[in-house]
Amino acid sequence: MKRLLSFSTLYPAPGRTGFGRFVQRQMDALAARGDWHVTVINPIGKPPVPMERYAALDQIPEVETQGAVTVHHPRFLLLPGVSGPINPALIARAVLPLARELHARAPFDMVDAQFFYPDGPAAAAVARALGLPLAIKARGSDIHLWGEKALARRQMLRAAKDASALLAVSRALARDMAAMGMPEERMTVHYTGLDRARFQPLERKAARQLISAIPAMHVWSEGRLLLCVGALLAIKGQALAIRAMALLPDDVRLAIAGTGADEPALRALVSELGLDSRVQFLGSVEHDLLPHLLCAADAMVLPSEREGLANAWIEALACGTPVVIPDVGGAREVVRDASAGRIVARTPEDIARGVSELLADPPAQADVAANAERFSWEANAAALAEIYTKAAERA
Repeated sequence: MKRLLSFSTLYPAPGRTGFGRFVQRQMDALAARGDWHVTVINPIGKPPVPMERYAALDQIPEVETQGAVTVHHPRFLLLPGVSGPINPALIARAVLPLARELHARAPFDMVDAQFFYPDGPAAAAVARALGLPLAIKARGSDIHLWGEKALARRQMLRAAKDASALLAVSRALARDMAAMGMPEERMTVHYTGLDRARFQPLERKAARQLISAIPAMHVWSEGRLLLCVGALLAIKGQALAIRAMALLPDDVRLAIAGTGADEPALRALVSELGLDSRVQFLGSVEHDLLPHLLCAADAMVLPSEREGLANAWIEALACGTPVVIPDVGGAREVVRDASAGRIVARTPEDIARGVSELLADPPAQADVAANAERFSWEANAAALAEIYTKAAERA
């Protein structure tokens, strides 16, 4: 059995169980195969003085066991809003002693990073210190956001040069990485996984009755339902979906699932447009309820400014719910024909047009779900194990 040391600044922990759940599922699936033992280092940024917004992080233990995966949560110095360009160095400095200790106890065969920034440069520093091969995965904003910042870009390119394997969640993202100057010959497209036991079609009317009967959610039982799933951040484009509602018939309603800094502005927009009776904020939706909510929706709308290949797209399709999304990241790798939904421009008018087409001629849930058949955590883990085994053997 080979041994992997994985770096991920996004990973579930007590007090933030929904944080990086998709990374956890990938690591769990890889560990479950039996050919790779997985240890995760999840660096936790803490400011030098107590701040209320970071107080909950104190409950996260230094180390815990999550199934077959041991997860370490070392702290590193974080200067909110300031230290972004030097976070990789701060992380590497804080975690290198731990990585050396773990490697001395039971040597690793490989180091990986689950995001290109800040994880990638930090993991590269550790891999160099330990003399181990490195793999780095790109997921979207780590390339599109941080890649536009000169200092971060230089650090990412150096880390990419050091890496034996570079992974991208879509072909489109791999092209963007190559355009940045990363070595294309080391790149592999590694699609997201999917919990097929949880995300599968449930007849829409039955799902709608189930969801509307849950008092904590208060989802409307009547009318046609659109759903936005994602953090409430400007780049996710919920404001565009809300503006599209003003162009759709009155019986069309929008439920927004998620929390985030943009919520006050979104609520104000709803009131400004007189849509209070047609737009509902659900807050954070329990993980076990999300598949039922997706099945209940007539369409899932997510007008993101940028994505790699969003897990929410795949989860919606697996539930038989078509998507209305812009031409970003791997959108065309997911919406390959009309059975999966519509690719639209990031305007309220085009979003409303795409939604109207789907509502007028909805594809069968089974046909929608067929678009997600190639995604599973088992397939994700098998591909990852093959990529990592080859990279470790080449080193």
